[in-house]
Amino acid sequence: MALGDLMASRFSQSTVLIVPNHHDDSTATAFSSSASAAALNDESDFTSVPHRRDSEFTAASSSSTSGYANAATTMAYLPQTSFFNELRHDAFELELPSGPSDSGLVSKWRPKDKMKTGCVALVLCLNISVDPPDVIKISPCARMECWIDPLSMAPQKALDLIGKSLTSQYERWQPKARYKCQLDPTLEEVKKLCTTCRRYAKSERVLFHYNGHGVPKPTPNGELWVFNKSYTQYIPLPLNDLDSWLKTPSIYVFDCSGAGKVVNSFIELHEWSASNSNGSPRDCIMLAACEAHETLPQSVEFPADVFTACLTTPIKMALRWFCTRSLLRDSFDYSLIDKIPGRPNDRKTLLGELNWIFTAVTDTIAWNVLPHDLFQRLFRQDLLVASLFRNFLLAERIMRSANCTPVSHPTLPPTHQHHMWDAWDMAAELCLSQLPSLVEDPNAEFQPSTFFTEQLTAFEVWLDHGSEHKKPPEQLPIVLQVLLSQCHRFRALVLLGRFLDMGPWAVDLALSVGIFPYVLKLLQTTTPELRQILVFIWTKILALDKSCQVDLVKDGGHIYFMKFLDSLEAYPEQRAMAAFVLAVIVDGHRRGQEACIEDGLSHVCLKHLESSSPNDSQTEPLFLQWLCLCLGKLWEEFPEGKIIGLQGHATSILAPLLSEPQPEVRASAVFALGTLVDVGFDSCRSVGDEECDDDDKFRSEVSIVRSLLSVASDGSPLVRAEVAVALARFAFGHNKHLKSIAAAYWKPQTNSLINSLPSLANIKDTDGGYPKQSQHVAHGGIVSPQIGPLRVGSDNSKVIRDGRVSSSSPLASSGIMHGSPLSDNSSHHSDSGILNDGFSNGAVNNFGPKPLDNALYSQCVLAMCTLAKDPSPRVGNLGRRVLSIIGIEQVVAKPSKPSSVRTSEAIVSPSLARSSSWFDMNGGHLPLTFRTPPVSPPRPSYITGMRRVCSLEFRPHLMTSPDTGLADPLLGSGGASGTSDRSFLPQSIIYNWSCGHFSKSLLTAPDDSEEILARREEREKIALEHIVKCQHSAVTRLTNPIAKWDIKGTQTVLLQPFSPIVVAADENERIRIWNHEEATLLNSFDNHDFADKGISKLCLVNELDDSLLLAASSDGNIRVWKDYSLRGKQKLATAFSSIHGHKPGVRSRNAVVDWQQQSGYLYSSGEMSSIMQWDLDKEQLVNTIPSLSECSVSALAASQVHGGQFAAGFMDGSVRLYDTRTPEKLVCGLRPHIQRVEKVMGIGFQPGLDPGKLVSASQAGDIQFLDIRNHSSAYLTIEAHRGSLTALAVHRHAPIIASGSAKQLIKVFSLEGDQLGTIRYYPTLMAQKIGSVSCLNFHPYQLLLAAGAADACVCIYADDNTQAK
Repeated sequence: MALGDLMASRFSQSTVLIVPNHHDDSTATAFSSSASAAALNDESDFTSVPHRRDSEFTAASSSSTSGYANAATTMAYLPQTSFFNELRHDAFELELPSGPSDSGLVSKWRPKDKMKTGCVALVLCLNISVDPPDVIKISPCARMECWIDPLSMAPQKALDLIGKSLTSQYERWQPKARYKCQLDPTLEEVKKLCTTCRRYAKSERVLFHYNGHGVPKPTPNGELWVFNKSYTQYIPLPLNDLDSWLKTPSIYVFDCSGAGKVVNSFIELHEWSASNSNGSPRDCIMLAACEAHETLPQSVEFPADVFTACLTTPIKMALRWFCTRSLLRDSFDYSLIDKIPGRPNDRKTLLGELNWIFTAVTDTIAWNVLPHDLFQRLFRQDLLVASLFRNFLLAERIMRSANCTPVSHPTLPPTHQHHMWDAWDMAAELCLSQLPSLVEDPNAEFQPSTFFTEQLTAFEVWLDHGSEHKKPPEQLPIVLQVLLSQCHRFRALVLLGRFLDMGPWAVDLALSVGIFPYVLKLLQTTTPELRQILVFIWTKILALDKSCQVDLVKDGGHIYFMKFLDSLEAYPEQRAMAAFVLAVIVDGHRRGQEACIEDGLSHVCLKHLESSSPNDSQTEPLFLQWLCLCLGKLWEEFPEGKIIGLQGHATSILAPLLSEPQPEVRASAVFALGTLVDVGFDSCRSVGDEECDDDDKFRSEVSIVRSLLSVASDGSPLVRAEVAVALARFAFGHNKHLKSIAAAYWKPQTNSLINSLPSLANIKDTDGGYPKQSQHVAHGGIVSPQIGPLRVGSDNSKVIRDGRVSSSSPLASSGIMHGSPLSDNSSHHSDSGILNDGFSNGAVNNFGPKPLDNALYSQCVLAMCTLAKDPSPRVGNLGRRVLSIIGIEQVVAKPSKPSSVRTSEAIVSPSLARSSSWFDMNGGHLPLTFRTPPVSPPRPSYITGMRRVCSLEFRPHLMTSPDTGLADPLLGSGGASGTSDRSFLPQSIIYNWSCGHFSKSLLTAPDDSEEILARREEREKIALEHIVKCQHSAVTRLTNPIAKWDIKGTQTVLLQPFSPIVVAADENERIRIWNHEEATLLNSFDNHDFADKGISKLCLVNELDDSLLLAASSDGNIRVWKDYSLRGKQKLATAFSSIHGHKPGVRSRNAVVDWQQQSGYLYSSGEMSSIMQWDLDKEQLVNTIPSLSECSVSALAASQVHGGQFAAGFMDGSVRLYDTRTPEKLVCGLRPHIQRVEKVMGIGFQPGLDPGKLVSASQAGDIQFLDIRNHSSAYLTIEAHRGSLTALAVHRHAPIIASGSAKQLIKVFSLEGDQLGTIRYYPTLMAQKIGSVSCLNFHPYQLLLAAGAADACVCIYADDNTQAK
């Protein structure tokens, strides 16, 4: 199978790509709509819940409901879509992602210092024909030295020949070293040799080889023996002298009997010297032929220098030893071993393949037995040392068979019985069996060994069954060796890619075994089939270790990935990997940025972004995301790159991506646009005036800012966080203009200016000032939970106060204005009308960048204020950072209550302080106590737009708090020099966050997918059984209370479908979760830190899976919680403001919201003339539907059966049904509540599949049953309560409804209008007054009713047959 097909099949099987659910908005029927959503959902991220095919649903439903429910019913009642399963919903609020690292643990795989053995000193003390006195030799005895019999020729000639032979044997392993040989030397000659070698080698390693076969064993002190000049005496060579001559780094080879004594003495010497000096430990490696008490083997089957033979001629030694122990021993001609055809470095010859297999086997043994740091030091740092230690493993195997134990320092674990030696023996036998025919006929074809094929198969078996928690694959070093061979390379790379995909631990293992130089060199190949797997492997490496960027640029590797990125043959997700690799190459690496700009990376990325159409289903979002991130990293803090990007029309190419359905793509596009914003113009001057066109830059900045403002209220916190970071860069570059705009909101302006602000309400002011502050603390000590006013810097020390709104305002008595900074249509959409005086002050115009349109600056300030109030804690912190840059800072009020007391009556002073410098507040300290200035008579000469800034209800939040990871550069810093320091600009997180995708497995699905599928099937079965019971249930009274909790101020309540759990929220947005069967509190938490608005709606998202809790606050802010039932473990999955564009002067506290699982839509409205439709899969506002009514929406209900349908009740008693799949959206409008026109309190779809039957209840107390086919009137009316109806609940499947009143009364009715029961709240024993019924909610699949009373309790009611628990 071609690699592309292999990778594609793996990708398609595992569905790793982040492709969110897409809904067919134009589908004619609800069933086909949900079916298409389910079908398309098969392409979602593998972390989402797996979905079965329609046929399986048909089978499941027909079997579980005895033929009652068909497939269509199943699809309608049990939505197959799942939401908030992406990576961005897991930890966005919790921690800052780190991204690829270039230090710490990940770079330990790199050899500390590459070493080289530059000089080799060979000392042979053979004294041929004279045996040493302490050795009694047997007969026949081992005589061969360097495969030469010294007695076969004259002693001197033999000595010279042995010396030359030993030199050539060593040169095979390190040809570039300088070799010096001393034959039977004196002490002075050894000293001269050692000092000469050290002088030549400088800081490189020196090898000292000692053959002492012609002298006595070393002394007990470890001294070696040499000769005097007349060869009449043996002279001892003290070790400390030898050590002082050779110094460090050095490696010693001692081939003599009792060699272990020398090693032991050396170790003692080094330990003693280390204890007496503070110098670094000596880099000294030793190899000795035997233990201190052992004598070298004398058997004639071995050469006399068997240890040296193993170290320098391992293949010959290994084959000769093997032959004596194999079935070949009687028939094999040993002389053939010297005639093995080929060269050691040619792997296509017999000798080359044997050498290759031997290297692979010994490397594998070492890697599996040695600690990794020791393996790195001995087998990856120095080529000669690595070769000697590989061969030392053979020496241990062979010499142990002769009862001799070679010794090393550092000490190695025993390896002579490792099972990989069996693989070597088999390969050796197969090679030797061919040897006679190959020697006889030089033209005979050599049959390669199956060793590598079999080892790759073993590795593949491990990949199928192994994991991080099992023993690592021992074949990893063999895979490394196989990369050298073209015939096995492709398979080895594919298997290596599968291994790296198992996680960062696997990448670290592969790097530590030495894979890096091999895959780096492979980038020089042009083989097309290797490209995709190489890109995958490099993706995995760089996802762990960013430091490789330097090596890639040095070797020109970036060009390889640019060509792949530009090739249209590759799959988009693979090209996304290439874009990721390039992004890492240029991330914070100026040389990488320069190289990629020179080779046209900016042009390539922009070209592919431009060619991708927004609605093209073939366009891979991951590819678009990484093209944007790659561009952003290419331009980041790189002026030349920015200029080339702007010249390539980057702003116009990136802007359309801000409406892409995937939040990751939108956030990445915002990041790329943000990097083009100049933080001041100083960087531009350094490039050269001819390249820096101010007008072009001015136009591009206007375009960028407009684009950023268009997504400032995006549904995804990921996007808004990037907008905040980009606006911070803009605020830094245009600091003075923005500060002037902000300050001007408190300056007296001309009447003409006021007249140019039609959307802003009149405002009153006072001339009072603050008294002298009496108490100051550093900003780090502020822990107050109260709200304070904002401090806005200007050139005036006078303090003024935002006065009250005129009495015509509904909020006139509150003393503070509530409103979204982007609420007014004029400020959101128009480019003029705000602050047109232009600030013509010369100092302003000559400072920094060219000033933009003042209306644009105003919109920026308002957007910053919106971000500062963002429901996402991370985005809110970023927004406050941005405000602090332009001089708007919070001043903290002293709390009047302990911080543990939650209250909705916050102490708020809407005062706005001014100081002489924009952040120098009393020398960097925040005032904690203040008095509100008196109110003066109204004067209409004050600008009012920034009244909304005044309503920034900031809870004092330390910007250095751990959940932001951001240091606060402004609060508490002294002096105005901060504006020239960019270090406190908030940093983007989308790049680091996106890198996490490539650290996870891309080729395999998660292990828990089967478990998730089984749980979902079980829940579907339960749900369908209960639905049938509900639909056929007998009429029930539903008045039996089975559980009760005393809670004050309950506003909304919810029952979980598959567990006995009830969720309730109070007016302070405290959410409590109970198990109502066991009567235990499972969890309790605040919806947000400073809640005083109440929660208008609780919904469950993904109720058939691990459900999430959607909490809608009364101000329209939506928060979705994961793990909400686990005590203290709740996590915020996402948060956004669902209502934009209030009516002028109105701040919504009565938002109405409903969630539709079938379509993934959330509908919201409030005191506004439209209904907002949010797609929570895209986290995007997809429609603003005109309500076609002058009144506000007071009740919303989304159909849980028909995706896209919802009904709205209005303040004037009218009811409208909408279908978002139709072009006109509105299906019909009714006015059922005609007797007493009061607002609709509740509305709902009747149970069943009929999309046109509704139930509507008005505050007057009447409940109307509507059928849209009869426009004239309701077909049934119930006078449930007289003028006091407060709540309505319609069961999803059972034919019952319930209504509650302000008179502590709940009534239950059938759909025919029959009253089934009445529930009364009785006064408590303390005669405490019980409040009105505030909320009602039925269980989705059972006949249970949860009810909450405003001042008393939450109760759950069942039919009379159910026992209370």
